[in-house]
Amino acid sequence: MGRDARWAIGPPTAQTGIMTQVTLHVWRVPRRALPAVLGRMAVDRRRWRDTPGVRFAKMLGTGTGTGFGPTDADLTRWAALVVWDDDAAAAGFDETSVARSWQRISTGAARIDLRPVASRGTWSGVKPFAPAGGRPTGPVLALTRARLRPRRAVTFWRSVPPVVSALHGAPGLITTFGVGEAPVGWQGTVSVWRSAADLVGFAYRQPEHRAAIARTLQTGWYAEELFARFAVHGVTGDRSVLGWCDVADDDG
Repeated sequence: MGRDARWAIGPPTAQTGIMTQVTLHVWRVPRRALPAVLGRMAVDRRRWRDTPGVRFAKMLGTGTGTGFGPTDADLTRWAALVVWDDDAAAAGFDETSVARSWQRISTGAARIDLRPVASRGTWSGVKPFAPAGGRPTGPVLALTRARLRPRRAVTFWRSVPPVVSALHGAPGLITTFGVGEAPVGWQGTVSVWRSAADLVGFAYRQPEHRAAIARTLQTGWYAEELFARFAVHGVTGDRSVLGWCDVADDDG
């Protein structure tokens, strides 16, 4: 892990500590392409290390968001989360070897441009985001990521269904899906909300989620965890790949 951690921090540059640009890329692929997908997942870590302007990157499988574990995996949708030195580096994503290889096998793709607002915890031993703070005025994306303690996995999975049920019915939710670096034990969620107020309303006022937070503190499910919040600055490509839905403005 030492080498990956050093690479994730990145070499000293004028932009060190000013990670202004984060992108989330999601691809839809046919099931027949699964062997090619697994090959790309194996080699893309090295490709990212060789890509100029990339400070941190993770290749991720996705899930339906209805649970965690192998039965929740969506083998037709895959993702990459990338932290760039600056906007210019992020703008060159389509010319990277990773992007070109996924373009050849995908049937649809989407990209979300993000600015980190808040982040707590670590991922692979590092803090990948440099939050700018402030309160977003538009849509926000919440990212949770955790590595489960093996002895706590069963109790964690039993606690998931009530929270997932409440999440899918939450006001202001635009889309949500699971993400993970491995089918079991390394997992997270991506959720996009109409506003920061909608996200906060679910996170701190929804009873099932509040109970899960309390159990996390009491039980110690995670060996490592991270929670980050981002302002959504743009969405391009096929939004159906994201499961994106328009949310009516309840204030009107």
